[in-house]
Amino acid sequence: MKNRSEGKKRGRRRLLVGCGVICLLLGGAAGLKLRSDYKSAFAFLDRVESLVSPVVLDRNDHLLRAFLSKDEKWRLPVKVADIDPKYFDLLMAYEDRRFRQHNGVDMRAILRSTFQLVSNRRVVSGGSTLTMQVARLMSEEGTRSLSGKYHQILRALALESEFSKDEILTLYSMRAPFGGNLEGVRAASLVWFGKEPTRLTLAEAALLVAVPQSPAARRPDRFPENAKAARDRVLDRALQLGTLTEEAVLAAKRERLPKLWRKMPQLAAHRARQALVDQPDQVVHRLTLDRELQTALESLARQQAEKLDRKSSLAILVADHQKGEILAAVGSPNLHDRQRQGHVDMTQAVRSPGSTLKPYIYGVAFEERLAHPESLIVDKPVDFAGYRPTNFEQGFQGAVTVRQALQRSLNTPAVQLLQAVGPAHLLARLKRGGLKPALPGQGAVGLALGLGGVGVRLEDLVRLYAGLAQLGQPIDLSIYNDRNTAAAALPAKRPFLEEGAAWQVLDILSGSEQLHAAETNAIAYKTGTSYGYRDAWSIGVDGRYVVGVWVGRPDGSPVPGQTGAQTATPVLQAAFQLVSPESAPLPLKPDSVIDAVTSDLPMPLQFARTHSADATPETASNLEIVFPPNGATLELGGNQNEQPQNPIILKIEGGKRPFSLLADGRVIDSDQSRFSRQIRYQSSEVGVTSLAIIDSLGNTASVRISIQ
Repeated sequence: MKNRSEGKKRGRRRLLVGCGVICLLLGGAAGLKLRSDYKSAFAFLDRVESLVSPVVLDRNDHLLRAFLSKDEKWRLPVKVADIDPKYFDLLMAYEDRRFRQHNGVDMRAILRSTFQLVSNRRVVSGGSTLTMQVARLMSEEGTRSLSGKYHQILRALALESEFSKDEILTLYSMRAPFGGNLEGVRAASLVWFGKEPTRLTLAEAALLVAVPQSPAARRPDRFPENAKAARDRVLDRALQLGTLTEEAVLAAKRERLPKLWRKMPQLAAHRARQALVDQPDQVVHRLTLDRELQTALESLARQQAEKLDRKSSLAILVADHQKGEILAAVGSPNLHDRQRQGHVDMTQAVRSPGSTLKPYIYGVAFEERLAHPESLIVDKPVDFAGYRPTNFEQGFQGAVTVRQALQRSLNTPAVQLLQAVGPAHLLARLKRGGLKPALPGQGAVGLALGLGGVGVRLEDLVRLYAGLAQLGQPIDLSIYNDRNTAAAALPAKRPFLEEGAAWQVLDILSGSEQLHAAETNAIAYKTGTSYGYRDAWSIGVDGRYVVGVWVGRPDGSPVPGQTGAQTATPVLQAAFQLVSPESAPLPLKPDSVIDAVTSDLPMPLQFARTHSADATPETASNLEIVFPPNGATLELGGNQNEQPQNPIILKIEGGKRPFSLLADGRVIDSDQSRFSRQIRYQSSEVGVTSLAIIDSLGNTASVRISIQ
């Protein structure tokens, strides 16, 4: 009896001591002991932002790639709205039923747990609120001592005064431990379920509630029995409180546990890493990429790589040239493939472009009236001070049209036109279009420029072709979302090609063997193969998208037999099908474009002028139509929708005779002498008309008038 009495006394003393401790803690919390203690409670909050894993998101805020935090944890930023509400319902039912009511410290829970501790001599239930757990997780300090518990309460009160309830739930959701270096609901959902926590099953939500109570012992991949038992206890508690029905609980308990620790998403690995390098202090990086398209193209790259030798890699870049945004960037088939040097981003590597710059030689030649797509040019052996280019197949075709020369990618016609255009002049145009060339040797540029004698990046080529699709307007391709960082604008915004010349190039390239089915719109594309079979290229555009493909070995060693047409174009074709199964139509023909067969062209354009010596001082003369003036409205005595009664008398100054007259791009035969500086033109209809004059040297002048 005496022992029993002494036991009761000891129990009462423990209860009194326990209550005294609680009173001391609460008294200290109420008075905050000293003001400095309360201020120090906020110090740990400074670590929140610095310890979050950086993430890279696509244009729709979908996760592309996550990186370890500074303390080597998977701890992804997350918001309450990003997590299925079922998770929070179960969390509060199991951990803190009065979370929405208390101010960070639940007096009833603390008194209950203390009484149970004294009465049962063991912990029966905890007194910590979710806010107190957040304080412990954020401070990473123990709370077994009175001092530790005291500071935990201070921090909980500090949290409640600083943050809303949802913000505290957000902090818990980000810091809850799940074993190993895995923290937070979002990271756990990605690793265990392979998905974002936006939509969780009841069983998944219960598992995410259960594991943090003993993360090392409840990892489902290592201790499935422990994990299942803990998950089921969460479900039973919810059933007991009336949160769930018995039927729902039984169904959830039958659901299988995840068995694997999945890898974090690693899409657009190279560009995601570059985003971190560009802005190392930023947590969330938003790119213009599209995750669905990026996933599909990375899968395509892996499939196509299997057809190559083990040292060959490939790269794919897709952009919307209307918006100037990069939508997908595949730097290699597999980041971790050492044989293919997968860590090298081949969209940024400097390589020889092969023939992919040829279209711009022709574009400048068209603009400067050195040639027309239907002009004749002779494919023959040429010698420019010892430089003797040959065709890929070593033969020569003789007289061909310029259109045929570009579609067949003949080398000697391109070099002949480049010699007339001038390599330095072409290079200046390419730079204006966004190309950033790496020049060989001392930076001198020669005729080899047209056949790949310069270093370029895939992204630069894609930018250049994007500008071509926009009829010569320079396009600055951005990969950073506007909400993140705006891309720097190109220094020059002048067109790098006249729109008529750009359209003619597109028209020629769209006449090549088509990538899409016959019922779809045409795609304009160009292939390229660098010297020694080191690089294979294929670049294509439709009315909205531009796609570029590179294939080769990252170390620059040759791959015999590898060509752009045979190796890169099949990838381009498959990529376009993923980007847009039905291509958007290319731009309509501008009014300034001459539409004629070779024999109907003005004499200066029937044969391409391939020597700069052809130009005389008169090529710089100012050819001008002095009447009618540009933009004029002429009343020629016709009624609406009827033929005008009176002709137009064009008056010409400058230029070298004879002259050719074109109306809306069509050559007009005149019954007057073409050597006259006054040419009569009888319009067949009222409305807006474009009139142009070409002199014998290829100079042009045009006006746009309205006829009534």
